[in-house]
Order: sequence, then structure tokens, then C-alpha cells
Amino acid sequence: MIRRALGSTGLSTAPLVLGGNVFGWTIDEKASFDVLDAFVDHAFNAIDTADVYSAWESGNKGGESETIIGKWLSARPGMRDKILLFTKVGSDMGGQARKGLSTAWIAEAVEDSLRRLQTDRIDVYFSHWPDEAVGHEETLNAFGKLLAAGKVRAIGASNLGTSQLAEALAISKREGLPAYQVFQPEYNLYDRGSYDGPLRELCLREGLGVVTYFSLASGFLSGKYRSRADLGKSKRGEDVEKYINDRGLLILSALDRVALHHGAQPSQIALAWLMARQGVTAPIASATSTAHIEAFAKAATLELRAEDLVELEQSSQPASA
Repeated sequence: MIRRALGSTGLSTAPLVLGGNVFGWTIDEKASFDVLDAFVDHAFNAIDTADVYSAWESGNKGGESETIIGKWLSARPGMRDKILLFTKVGSDMGGQARKGLSTAWIAEAVEDSLRRLQTDRIDVYFSHWPDEAVGHEETLNAFGKLLAAGKVRAIGASNLGTSQLAEALAISKREGLPAYQVFQPEYNLYDRGSYDGPLRELCLREGLGVVTYFSLASGFLSGKYRSRADLGKSKRGEDVEKYINDRGLLILSALDRVALHHGAQPSQIALAWLMARQGVTAPIASATSTAHIEAFAKAATLELRAEDLVELEQSSQPASA
């Protein structure tokens, strides 16, 4: 499988990253192992998770996804050198001192993540959310210590606005601090407004690697949900209701037409659109079965025609456009 340079990190990723948010949430440890095995068997190599996954599930406290990935790595000697691990810090892990991007919490949180992942290094460590109480200088200094210690190979940011990311990059240059080399925005055929435009242009101009989350709009772009009656089909159904409107159904219709031409599934076309998009290195997509990995593998080989891209572009224009 082809590899794409992940910005200026020196790392290379397959054109799709596996989302680990479902591990310990919608699938158990055994099913997670099956998905992870299938993923690497298809020559994919990058896995994204976060310390907080999946604290929102009843009975969980966060760290479940990292723990499962760590157990999988431990059970497969030599696997660590074949994959890239992305994880994040900053979400609320329970308590005022166990969240945010302060020096003290980053130093503690990275050790927790390394222990759960059963590894000595994180390939890309992301700030998960902006922290208005902590300046960029403090956060970047803290990340610099991890880079110097070899605990982290590269740093990234998620969920920053254009001005926030621009300010962080400017501070890195001015103060000689490590700079974010990877950015993780919410971005898919439906949710385009926050990344398309100035933020995407900034990432292109600065040469950042970009890995998108919610790449299938919580499963909506799979075509599985076409009316409110479909929302009970999975635990993620409650996240999909906002997409069931005229614009969402227009996007699904375009996906259906393009998918029919390629003998593919709507989800594969939605992922192929992201893979073909300038300013996207690789979409993140989660899988709850090995069949989903098979679908990802086909999506990674799809070559959309110019007319396909035009149709998808037109159908998915944000309302403000």
C-alpha cells in the first residue's frame, strides 16, 4: 500500500488511519483485536486514539481504548515497530488537575498513556482541545521536553481554530519552540465549514500533515441512516440525527450515484473523496468488524473521476457557500 508523508514529521502513513474510539465502547477486547489484526494485515499502519476514550460509556473512566491497544501490542511481538501510534492529551480525565494542557498534567498524562499502550514512545502526541487557561508557550515547552526525552516523536493539535493554530505556529517560530506538525480537524463531506477555507489554507501553507476525524460523520455517510427511524441501528445513532435533513440526503444521493459507477459502497466513496482532497493526508475511520477493514482497503484503491469530484463537491457545499 502507498505511504504518504505526514507533514514534516519524517513519518509516513497509509492513506487511512484507524480510529480507536470504538475499542472498549462499541466493541470489546476480542473484537478490537480482530479489527487491529485485519488492519495491519491489509498493510495499513497508523492507529489513532486518546487518553479519554471512552470515558463517556457507563462504567468506563477513560483509557479503555489505549489499554486494549497496549494489550494487542504486547500479544504481538515486533508489531510496535510496524505501526504508528497517535494519542491525545487535554480532555477531562476526572478532576480539575487531570485535564488541560499544563506542564504538570502533560507530564503525568503521557506516562499514563505510555503505560496503557505498553510502549516507550508515542509517534504523534496531540493536544486534544484548546486550553484557554494555559498559554501556547507552556504547552509547547512541555511537549518539547517529551520530544527531547524520546517519549514523543512528533506533536500535533486537534480542534484549534485558524487564529489559534496560527498563533501557536508563530510562537514556535518566535521562541524557538517545537511546532505542531500535524493537525486533526473534524472534516467530512457534510462537515466542511470549519476546515475548508482559511484553516485548510494555513495547513497547506505551513506544510502540516492533516488527519481528519469523524470522516464518515459518525456513520451517516455510510448510507446506513436515511430517516429518523434508522437512528436506533447503533449506539452512535443519536449522533447522526443532525445530518438527516435536505442537505444530508442530497449528499447521500450523490454518494449513491458515484458508488454505483464504481461498484462501491457510499462509505468508500466518502473516504476516497477525503483521500483525494488537497490538504488531507489521511482520514481517520473507525471499524467495528473486519468487514469494515475490507471496505477501507477498497476505498484506498479507488480513483474518483473528475466528474465524481465535481458532483460530490456540488452536493456537499455548506449552506453558507
